[in-house]
Amino acid sequence: MKNYYVYIMTNNSKTLYIGVTNDLIRRIYEHKNKLIDGFTKKYNITKLVYYEVFNTVEDAIKREKQLKNWHRQWKINMIESMNKEWKDLSADFLGNE
Repeated sequence: MKNYYVYIMTNNSKTLYIGVTNDLIRRIYEHKNKLIDGFTKKYNITKLVYYEVFNTVEDAIKREKQLKNWHRQWKINMIESMNKEWKDLSADFLGNE
């Protein structure tokens, strides 16, 4: 069974980026190493602060769309309910920071 992830990343200014992937480790690596042009590269979004795991891609995409429609403060409250210090959770996967 494959897992799908909805994740939130940020930078030092707490700019938020929400994405969905089927390989969280690869995707975080790509963001951290700025391998893909776009928003995260432009705004130096390299810190994983929140993620959820889903069994189907449909559920993951549905949740991603829901979160993207939330007010910023709701997203912040959700992040801080799980990660009050905004620590980089990618260290759990990548073994750094």
